[in-house]
Amino acid sequence: MPWNPEKYHQFQSQRSAPFDDLLQMVDIRPGLRVVDLGCGTGELTRRLADSLLESDVLGLDSSPQMLERAGEHARPGLRFELGNLAEVGGKWDLIFSNAALQWSDEHKKLIPLLYSRLAPKGQIAVQVPSNHNSNAHLSIIEAAGREPFASALGGWTRQSPVLPIEAYAELLFREEAQEIIVFEKVYPHVLENADAIVDWISGTALVPYFERLDSLKDDFVNAIRQDLRVLIPGEPVFYPFKRTFISARKAA
Repeated sequence: MPWNPEKYHQFQSQRSAPFDDLLQMVDIRPGLRVVDLGCGTGELTRRLADSLLESDVLGLDSSPQMLERAGEHARPGLRFELGNLAEVGGKWDLIFSNAALQWSDEHKKLIPLLYSRLAPKGQIAVQVPSNHNSNAHLSIIEAAGREPFASALGGWTRQSPVLPIEAYAELLFREEAQEIIVFEKVYPHVLENADAIVDWISGTALVPYFERLDSLKDDFVNAIRQDLRVLIPGEPVFYPFKRTFISARKAA
């Protein structure tokens, strides 16, 4: 997908708060071999690397546009590569991912695969948005089902692969993981109005629609904007953003 770093960073402070919470879940030890799946433009991967002394950190992302910016943060012990997050190889002491695995399908297969890439005593620490039932995301599905968008999309809509929290806990239990922690947290964002919510999702959830709609892109955004002005009127507006956190460790 063609990501726009400038659009993504429009709400950088709000997007970084879950990273801080995820980092608190990491068992910080020196000398770790670490991969950050979905490193984006690299600022947060640099913070991760800075907190892990004497560690070798790889930031992996599938977007050349994001990695062009991420390269600015490379240093000894921190590098960035282009790659498919769901096909990461090797063995890692820490598999970290902040708001990226929601773009990979079939989490029932993905989570066991990632767990299998952990070295003994290794940890997986992941955060994914779980607000796919919010008004904003349901408005995307609704607009995509109307013409002319339905024909342009060929009936396609993107369904979130994110599972209920108990499903992640059970998947890790089946893998004989230790210290399993899975929970959902609501981040209470106050935005200027409904249009600001559309600006937010234009940098994330709407991206796969944009690459399919071409000349209808602006019309699609305006349709969603009109829907959300009705569903979420007034100024300011409350935008509760749910996120799922997952952590587990492999036995020695």
